[in-house]
Amino acid sequence: MDTPPIYALPQDTLQQIFSCLPLRQIIVCRSVSKLFNQILTSPSFLHHISTQSPPLFLLALRPLYHHHYHVSHSLFSVLHVFDPNQNIWLRFDFSFLPFRSLHPVASSQGLLYVWGHSPDLPESNKSLIACNPLTRQFKVLPQLGSAWSKHGSVLVDSLNRVMVLTELAALFYSNSVHCWLKFSSNLPSKPRSPVMTSDSVYALCDVGSPWRSQWKLFACKLSTLRNSQQFWYGLEKHEWGDVFDVLKRPRLVRGSGNRVLMVGGLKSSYSLNSSCSTIIILRLDLDLLEWEEAGRMPGAMYKFFQESNKFKVFGMGDRVCFSAKRLGKLALWECGKGGGDWRWIDGLAVSGDGPSRGFVWEARLNAVP
Repeated sequence: MDTPPIYALPQDTLQQIFSCLPLRQIIVCRSVSKLFNQILTSPSFLHHISTQSPPLFLLALRPLYHHHYHVSHSLFSVLHVFDPNQNIWLRFDFSFLPFRSLHPVASSQGLLYVWGHSPDLPESNKSLIACNPLTRQFKVLPQLGSAWSKHGSVLVDSLNRVMVLTELAALFYSNSVHCWLKFSSNLPSKPRSPVMTSDSVYALCDVGSPWRSQWKLFACKLSTLRNSQQFWYGLEKHEWGDVFDVLKRPRLVRGSGNRVLMVGGLKSSYSLNSSCSTIIILRLDLDLLEWEEAGRMPGAMYKFFQESNKFKVFGMGDRVCFSAKRLGKLALWECGKGGGDWRWIDGLAVSGDGPSRGFVWEARLNAVP
């Protein structure tokens, strides 16, 4: 066969053409030929599209349905993600990582953060791996004990600073330090659904009694971690009134800009065992410290969550996902006028009766660990 005419074009011309494509089509074009793959993975092209191609917004599920394969005496997992713009499920494997028992837990700026351990080390030695499945590049952070991976919440900000948070302590890592810094926590109880945004971390804590929960918002600034041992402080305002009393089992989600979302069941009364009428999403403006209602789950959708007291919530920005036991699908809220848009996500690609957990992955070709 004759060589296609497009192959005769200069490389900078081809890069200009490819840079006009959306990220999804760029990924597909890399598998067309060796030349296309060479151009689309070159440092010059990746630098060129860093400001040209928007990230691919994906909803990643965990815990994963593990597909175990023996490849060079290691095991790898499959990450199931949903593209809400195209309404399709995708799969990414981690066969390029020389680690076992892989478990993705967080993402930021196009990078995935995965727990794993080296096949030649004991199970008790765990590491966090920052990787980009699109370019198959990765970097291993210093090792940690297995207790951190089992009980710690992994948070990552836009500067790829990492915090592993438990009730008793916090570990902090940044590219400028290259080691884990440990800080004792002064939280009154186990932090619930902590989120990292801008230069701060926010978490909910139950400060009530064994008979009645009472939730309070706590915060800490990353810039003051090294200078203070008591780095958590309560964030409250008289004008907030009973905002924490009207929600049952609240949890936080990182919002768009300098905002945090708080999601929970809307109590029908203040009684101890009050039932919920629906699920509500509140939005806190961190600059003004003011709450507003962002959305309510429609009654026809909420009836599927009514029997489950432990529904799961995950998301970021203007999208929040909900799952529950034995539901077999996800509910998705997208910010918009009049309380936003609600819809179902079918074809859940995981097994088991438990609720699905997850996180948002904004896939980028130019994300470098």
